[in-house]
Amino acid sequence: MKHSEGPDVIGGFVNTLNDGSVEVPIIGITGPARDLVLNYRSKSDKPNPDRLGMWLEITGVSGDGFSYDMYLKSVDEAAEDDAVITIDDDLKIVVPAGSVDQIRGSTIDLSEAPGGGGLFVQNPQSPSPAVGGSAASAPPPEGPVAERVIEVLNRQINPAIASHGGHAELVAIEEDVAYLRLAGGCQGCGMASVTLSQGIEVAIRDNVPEVTKVVDVTDHAAGENPYFEASKK
Repeated sequence: MKHSEGPDVIGGFVNTLNDGSVEVPIIGITGPARDLVLNYRSKSDKPNPDRLGMWLEITGVSGDGFSYDMYLKSVDEAAEDDAVITIDDDLKIVVPAGSVDQIRGSTIDLSEAPGGGGLFVQNPQSPSPAVGGSAASAPPPEGPVAERVIEVLNRQINPAIASHGGHAELVAIEEDVAYLRLAGGCQGCGMASVTLSQGIEVAIRDNVPEVTKVVDVTDHAAGENPYFEASKK
């Protein structure tokens, strides 16, 4: 049994079996990331917070990486074929059955983004070209405020999260709100609020005071497609 390279990983060991074959774990998490999740869970107003596990599933493809949904939910709601990984006495991670194969071998870690760290998924796997498609990206928003936000992303945020497979891009500016899309190793909802509030949003608001709020366009808590829902108001 050996640890993967990098920070100490909890629950992410590679097992060499008696027949010489290698059993790759589904998911591991570093100590700092675990501590952040437990702190986030301690503030939850849901019933029986100690029964809340961290759920991680793949929701689609963004660029050349997967997009993720990471959220807190009772482990008692896991289906029989879902993977429930016991990290330690305090935390369990649940991976729905449909995401197990694509997530296998991944590690949840904590990035050192400007303004504070955020969670990201380091996945050795990537989508096939057929899954990702070949649609061209939309052109970036224009205007002086948008240009300054893009500059912050390019100079501060993306270099910090690129080594983790993450990428943040500006989708739109509406009044004092910047709409971003998190791709690759950055997840799009649930725990993504940790990434936004503790890193990206702080950096943008400090450098572009015209922006008072940052919204993740894939934040499921705000609706199926929160950016376009907001733009209709």
